[in-house]
Amino acid sequence: METYIQEALFILFQLAFIVQLYFLVNNQSRLTEYKPMEQLQPAGIPVSVIISARNEARNLSENLPAILNQNYPDFEVVVVNDCSYDKSDLVLEEFEKSYSRLKVVTITEHVRFKTGKKFALTLGIKAAKNEHLLFTDADCAPASADWIARMAANFTNPDAQLVLGYSPYIKAKGFLNAFIRFETLKTAINYLSSAINGDAYMGIGRNLAYTKTLFFGAKGFAAHMHVLSGDDDLFVNQNATPDNTVIEIHEDSFVYTDAKDSWSAWFRQKKRHFGVGKIYKARHKRMLSLDALSGFLFYILLTLCLVFNFEPLLAAGLFMFRLIFQVIVYNKLFKRLSGRDLIWYLPFLDMIYYLYLNTFGLIGTFIKTTKWK
Repeated sequence: METYIQEALFILFQLAFIVQLYFLVNNQSRLTEYKPMEQLQPAGIPVSVIISARNEARNLSENLPAILNQNYPDFEVVVVNDCSYDKSDLVLEEFEKSYSRLKVVTITEHVRFKTGKKFALTLGIKAAKNEHLLFTDADCAPASADWIARMAANFTNPDAQLVLGYSPYIKAKGFLNAFIRFETLKTAINYLSSAINGDAYMGIGRNLAYTKTLFFGAKGFAAHMHVLSGDDDLFVNQNATPDNTVIEIHEDSFVYTDAKDSWSAWFRQKKRHFGVGKIYKARHKRMLSLDALSGFLFYILLTLCLVFNFEPLLAAGLFMFRLIFQVIVYNKLFKRLSGRDLIWYLPFLDMIYYLYLNTFGLIGTFIKTTKWK
């Protein structure tokens, strides 16, 4: 009986290996072949940059200049001051004196009417004068003065209505920072690869662009207004098509931000995000669940095979085969996506990553968050 159980577990381990290899070959490796535009094509498309900010006085002071001084001929910056009770209003007033392209929309708090980020963004979109909208957050800074130009250039494709950008975290000391950057890399590799395969399922609001026509044609965030998060990934999940979605991964198009520096702050952030996945389209939920579960089982069953000495050489061989293939694929992608140093910790971080996915996926099923800041 014990032998049958061991054989069944080893077969399950092999199946997990095959599924993991499928995701590497069929999805992630294709991103290594993608080439962003090296020569920047002047788009000449008027752009509205939209930022929703709640109690972000310090971040606005530090990051707005890099956005307001972008090397782009025709753009405005719309900042929605969402019920802030710090000095955001004073900071924005000072910027308005120097920058005519800055437009401020102010939301005042009401005891009977609770707003959220989606409401703030909707007001910002309505206030924007341009058709093409580019989104980021107050705590983000563009990697270059050509951020707007890089993102806007994708709209020269007449079919493009959605541009998925990338936003890495700034490198700092400590395991938490390393894991946050690794998780961000893996998430980006997955959603960017799916997009170029014609099946985009999410984007990130720190670096995302789409058209007003797409937004109002979809009735904005109405389909998921009851959900706290999802102004970015749920909107993309419900409105992306193989024809209307493109990606932008030139290093000049990146938007950087600081990672959380405490486990409690990071936990609160991830708790909000994971509750959104259950509203994805069914095929995307199946795909993400299959990746998460197969990766988790791969490491659990590998450990059992080695500890209980059941086909340990074959199990170790499959592990090494997958690891070598990962290194081949990820070394190029990590370098391109500003995370090359993390390749040295790949086996450990990858194992923690799949444990995290399954743990937080379970937590997200039961926990509901009612405010965004």
